[in-house]
Amino acid sequence: MAGQLSIAKALNEALRKSLENDPKTVLMGEDIGKLGGVFRITDGLQKDFGDDRVIDAPLAESGIVGTAIGLALRGYRPVVEIQFDGFVYPAFDQIVSQLAKMHARALGHVKMPVTVRIPFGGGIGAVEHHSESHEAYFAHTAGLRVVSPSNAHDAHWMLRQAIESDDPVVFLEPKRRYWDKGEVGEDPMLPLHSARIVRPGTDATLIAYGPMVKVCQEAARAAEEDGRRLEVVDLRSLSPIDFATLEESVKRTGRGIVVHEAPVFLGLGAELAARLTERCFYHLEAPILRVGGYHAPYPPSRVEETYLPDLDRVLDAVDRAFAF
Repeated sequence: MAGQLSIAKALNEALRKSLENDPKTVLMGEDIGKLGGVFRITDGLQKDFGDDRVIDAPLAESGIVGTAIGLALRGYRPVVEIQFDGFVYPAFDQIVSQLAKMHARALGHVKMPVTVRIPFGGGIGAVEHHSESHEAYFAHTAGLRVVSPSNAHDAHWMLRQAIESDDPVVFLEPKRRYWDKGEVGEDPMLPLHSARIVRPGTDATLIAYGPMVKVCQEAARAAEEDGRRLEVVDLRSLSPIDFATLEESVKRTGRGIVVHEAPVFLGLGAELAARLTERCFYHLEAPILRVGGYHAPYPPSRVEETYLPDLDRVLDAVDRAFAF
């Protein structure tokens, strides 16, 4: 399997391996069988594993997640697909009130090995409810693990690690990166909840996850022309967070900028900025800054480029950090 794969293909291969390795693994979702999913992530899997393991579900997100909880109680390892990010809200109660709390409610005796796959974020020119970034809701919920890959290697191995976990995992897939290609190695290289330095630097730390990692890498290359060496850290896990890696980087560079598509107001960057300020205060040359979407409903596709953080907005934050 090692070689150049798109993120979509890397996810498909991860699901295939999981189905092969554990007969208790089952997939459920809307149009994931014959169609192979709207993004073709499950393409060919129903044909090869049968419709009792790759199940086309009705248009009922709450029912899909509720059924997955029941299957988990009976010893299965369900992987459910929410077709688009904004469609997860009908299942929100099942996820935060049941799935996240069953382990604690049973005093650890009940495992909930459910993976909830959600294509998230914008950049594909979609209509309303198809470009949401709701990761803060789930990261705020105790009992859920929340992760998001940014490249093909992590997409493959993090999904396999999520499916193998005995805890519920919300797996956020950056849909506008589905067709980006990258090398997929023979082993995961990192535990599921470890951050990764994707570009070393000395002058400031850019912290991102999912679709924004690529933007931050582009910003680091552009900043190098001005003599600034920016370190880029891929968060990978949004709950729990690998604060040790982040702290070490920010203490070394003296500056930190958090970048995500979700609105800045009460977004994940708020927690990161607060925690890093508490732990790195005497090492900082400037406040921890945040770059993200606006506190407004996601706009029509014609103007989504204005809404989404881009290279210029990241570099503007870099300039502000160096102005202190």
